Amino acid sequence: MTYMKIGFIGAGNMACAMLRGAVGSGAFAPETLLAYDVDAAKADALADQLHITAAKSAEELIDAADAIVLAVKPNTLASLLPAISPCLARKNPLLISIAAGKTLSYIGGLLSYDAAVIRVMPNINATVGEAMSAYCCNAQVTAAHKALAERLCGAFGKVMALPEADFPLFGVLSGCSPAFCYMFMDALARAGVKNGLSKADALRIAAQVLYGSAKQVLENDVHPWELVDRVCSPGGTTIEGVASLQADAFDAAIARAVDAALEKDKRI
Repeated sequence: MTYMKIGFIGAGNMACAMLRGAVGSGAFAPETLLAYDVDAAKADALADQLHITAAKSAEELIDAADAIVLAVKPNTLASLLPAISPCLARKNPLLISIAAGKTLSYIGGLLSYDAAVIRVMPNINATVGEAMSAYCCNAQVTAAHKALAERLCGAFGKVMALPEADFPLFGVLSGCSPAFCYMFMDALARAGVKNGLSKADALRIAAQVLYGSAKQVLENDVHPWELVDRVCSPGGTTIEGVASLQADAFDAAIARAVDAALEKDKRI
């Protein structure tokens, strides 16, 4: 089956980012996209901005769509899915959930039938079309379903398939680490201010350097330490700074931050 229409239940920040990516990238025509939110003004605003369709109810959206993105808060699923399950069972659409922490088995357990479910974990960078997303699937998901999920996620960043068991760690590496990157960026900019630059200029430099450095790794398939070696001249300024970071346990601090976030995730 060719999936012609995708409906979003929920029109919050992540749904907005995904829909803007879907339309802005040209991957999906606006007339193939629908949105519904209990706050009708949110769906109406998206419809006006992106020329998509605003549904008046979840049931109306389900009847019109071939795939449904569950873009609601995780604690909403427990009441939402049983309520719309009869309508979903009649149409049997692909379900794509972006609810953080809610497993495939949890979602399936709230439904009255064996639905095809894909769980997707995007990150905050979807808002600028540069998310790193992962997805996993239940047994009902077909190759065509996977292709649709990859096409959708590819419209607002990069995507990879992962076993669901790896999702907690992915959530830390992709979901938490933007905060770590922002902290490093700000620290670098403040060091620039300390040495005489304006904060605006220092922050612009730091942000562009991080952006370009990431592109070097992604586009050239080069190991980061090889790039470090390329930048470091013998007896130069860069190796002096690298040695200082190593003396201050830079690598160990990052590893401890990842471990701490992962341990917290296990306790939630």
